[in-house]
Formats: sequence, C-alpha cells, structure tokens
Amino acid sequence: MTLEHLNITIVGAGIGGLAAALVLRRLGAQVTVLEQSEAVSEVGAGLQITPNGMAVLRALKLDDALAWCSQRARAVVLRGHRRGQEVLRLDLDQYAADLRYYCVHRADLIGLLVDGARDAGVQVRLLQKVDRITATAGRPVVHLANGAQCGGDLVIGADGLHSQARRALNTPQKPQFTGQVAWRAIVPNHSSLPPEAQVFMGPGQHLVAYPLRDGSLVNLVAVQERSTWAEESWNFADDPDNLRRAFSSFGGAAQQLLAQVRDCALWGLFRHPVAASWHQGGVALLGDAAHPTLPFMAQGANLALEDAWVLGACLEEAATQQRDLTDALAAYQSQRQNRAERVVQAASGNAWKYHLRAPLQWPAHQVLKLGGALAPQRMVAQFDWIYRHDVTAQATATQAAATQG
Repeated sequence: MTLEHLNITIVGAGIGGLAAALVLRRLGAQVTVLEQSEAVSEVGAGLQITPNGMAVLRALKLDDALAWCSQRARAVVLRGHRRGQEVLRLDLDQYAADLRYYCVHRADLIGLLVDGARDAGVQVRLLQKVDRITATAGRPVVHLANGAQCGGDLVIGADGLHSQARRALNTPQKPQFTGQVAWRAIVPNHSSLPPEAQVFMGPGQHLVAYPLRDGSLVNLVAVQERSTWAEESWNFADDPDNLRRAFSSFGGAAQQLLAQVRDCALWGLFRHPVAASWHQGGVALLGDAAHPTLPFMAQGANLALEDAWVLGACLEEAATQQRDLTDALAAYQSQRQNRAERVVQAASGNAWKYHLRAPLQWPAHQVLKLGGALAPQRMVAQFDWIYRHDVTAQATATQAAATQG
C-alpha cells in the first residue's frame, strides 16, 4: 500500500474520475470524490470501450462484469446512406481475434466503477458544486459553491469540458466550432441489429448505430455538417422530428431506426486544444479536462481510463523511489500528453471520410471495397497504435498492487 500517506480529492464522478479513485484507493490512498449531481448517474447514451480501455478494466478486474452487461462488437460495417448497402466490413473476429471491443451503456460502466470504488473504501460526496480550485505551493484548495472548502495532498480535476481545475492551471482558450453537430438517442432494437457497429455514410452527414446491453437497445449518434452551431452540452434536448428531417435522405435500416426516436439530445462539436499544463501546485488534470476529443475515434472514455492507470503508476513509482509529488505529476504528463495529442488529432481528422459528396463519394467507396477485398487485415490494423496500446503492460508493478484487495 504505497500511497497510504496521500489524501486525494477527485472532482467529478465520471468514468475517468471513478477509475482514478479505484486505482488510487487500491494503491492505499485516502480518496474522496466530489460530484455536483444528486446521484452518480449518466444520461442515456452508449459508448465503445476499445481494447486499450479494456486493458485497464481487466487490470481492475471489471472486464467480466462489463462483458455481462454489454455487447462485444464483432465487426465495423460501413454502409451507403440511401439503401444501407454494405461498402466495407471490418471483421474484428477474423482479423483482430485477440482483441475485445465492447458497446456499453454509459450508465452501466459508471455503475460498475462507482460500486467498485465504494467497495474499496472511496468516499463519494454528492451535491458538491465546485466554484473554483486554487493551486498553491502548499496544499491545493477546492472552493465549493456553498462556501465550504476541502482539498488534500492532491486534487485531481476529472471535471470534463468545463473544468474548474483546467481553468486554475491554464489560460482559457476559446474552442473552435467544427461546423458539425451531433444528436444522441437510444431506441429499441426492433430491427434486430447484430453486435456490430454500423456506420451509414451520407453527403455531409453520417449515422452510427450499435446495440447495447442484451441487444434489446440501439445507440444512435447522428452527425451533420452545418454552418450554425448548437450548444456544447450533452443535455440539450431537441425535437426528434428535427433529427428525422436532417436525415430524411437516409433509407433502409437507418430510416427504421430514426423512426423510433422519441427523445434525443443535440450538441455542437468543438475542437479544444490539449491542455498545455496538466499539473501545478498539487492539482492534476485527467480525461476531458486535459484533452477533450471529438467522438470520431470513440476514445474519450478510453483515454480517461488510460490516464487513471498511468497516474496511479507514476504516483506509486515516485513513492517507491522516495521522490516528491511534483516529480510524479511531471512523469504523468510526460507519458500521457503526446499520446493524447495524437489521438485527438486522429479523431479530428476522421469525420470527413464519412461525409463525402458527389463526385468523390462513389469512387471513394469503391476504393474502400477494393481495400477490404485485397487487404482486409491492413484495413483492420490501421489504428493498432490506438487500440493495441496497453498502459497496464508498461507498469506491471502498479498492476500487481492495484489488483490486490
């Protein structure tokens, strides 16, 4: 229990914050999580846990539990938008048989993490709205909206896009609207979609669909290019008819799925720079607070899981070698920043491939078909640098300590 000397406060009970709480508590730290909501829960939405994120959940012994409440993705299928005709099938079972990709309801993953954290002895305090965070040469201070203060030896800002912790460490920078908005919805799986990620590609827009839980639900993410921007929020409710009108040219299974939408959320997609400073004065950033990413590589949650593990490993190594907290946090940023920047850049550059218009769309789809026929292994392996990255294999000492209990 190498971190038993540390008292840590984590701001935000999302995926990254709860994963960090579990890692750090199992390493011996006293951990408190502050959550501004009245309950640790998530709005209805799905996400993809790719092998790099699964490596962390496996090290935390949560992989079997996740498998029971999610769908293992067997393939990624790219389709045309009008009739849903198959353009390219990336068969994960055949060409990435050693890897595991899962489609999970966000609330289910949050539930696994918060139960694990509480069982390990993490204190989760609800209705704790943070007004600001002060990073000082001494102990950092979290100032709550009700006037109270708390802190510890280390404060971790896992508080998302509008992070108070990031604001304490970095000069605010205005995000850049991408010219794209996205709708999210969950519908019944009346179309009997198989456990595959379906991507319907249209001019200036695309729709992603994949099943959740026992296969009875389907998660939808619909992205459209537009000149005006929508509010950057996960909880901006929109009229489902607006979604259906925006994607009225989509046919086949896509149209059947859209017809079932009863509730949906809409938000604008913005590019945020990766934070220049991830730590200062006993405050550190994690997940979206450090590196917000667009959803086009499905890496937001997975990067946060990686961050949580690496932060624990760096703190443990520093404690073992009797180095101070600043050294540990500097090592954490050094190990994570370049990778985060590269993944964020890849996500930013990926959406256009699904939005091609005539006359480029048809020949581009033919090239995809040819690539799938002649070099399917290469097509599947093009992002191995993301998916085969295993932070737990790079910190075996931390893995052994964190999986005890």
